[in-house]
Amino acid sequence: MRYLILTDIHSNWDALEAVLRHVRRKRYDRVAFLGDAVGYGACPNRVLSWLRELHPEPLLVRGNHDRVCAGLDSGEYFNRFAREASEWTLDNLEPRNLEYLRSFPVGPITVDDTLLLCHGSSLDEDSYIFSAYDASLAFESTTHPVTFFGHTHVPSLFTLDPDHHIDVQLLSGGRTVVDLEPDHRYLVNPGSVGQPRDRDPRAAYAIFDAEQMRVFTYRVGYKVATARRRILQAG
Repeated sequence: MRYLILTDIHSNWDALEAVLRHVRRKRYDRVAFLGDAVGYGACPNRVLSWLRELHPEPLLVRGNHDRVCAGLDSGEYFNRFAREASEWTLDNLEPRNLEYLRSFPVGPITVDDTLLLCHGSSLDEDSYIFSAYDASLAFESTTHPVTFFGHTHVPSLFTLDPDHHIDVQLLSGGRTVVDLEPDHRYLVNPGSVGQPRDRDPRAAYAIFDAEQMRVFTYRVGYKVATARRRILQAG
């Protein structure tokens, strides 16, 4: 099984469209989405409609922005811009997309004995994994060999070896390939599709080959100016 791993699209249709063009010639069997489909960007309905109409149905978990934009949380802890974007999103969602967004399950979700999916971490959808200490808490909460997570918007790899040492690696560049060792455990963040925060403006995504235990990460340029213009035109 090969999974297309996407996270943190944040209503950025232009970035998602570029990713979908890039992945068109690559083989994958199912989409796994790690949360935050909406928030910040100007195209929440296009993003949610794409997810909703996928066949087979995507594996997905809710993100913190999904929760607030669906009206399930006040977002009082959000900064001003995130909160205003969430309020705008809730006001502009089509009814069927709002219903769909509210149906997103709270992570983590178990795919099989190997793979776990979550937004923030396996402990909580709002938790960030930035450091080896953060990763240690997540590793302690699950026994799965591979966990994919989002939320930080930073492509990264945390590796737990048999001696319980944690290695932290940023995944940079247009393409990386990571071979997963059978006696190690991994936390993998593919990076954000719609709002990268690692000083690389390109959209990020990953493909996980569960048979070969190999992770491919990619960066894709997109029309940033168009995405920006959509936000300004939306007010």
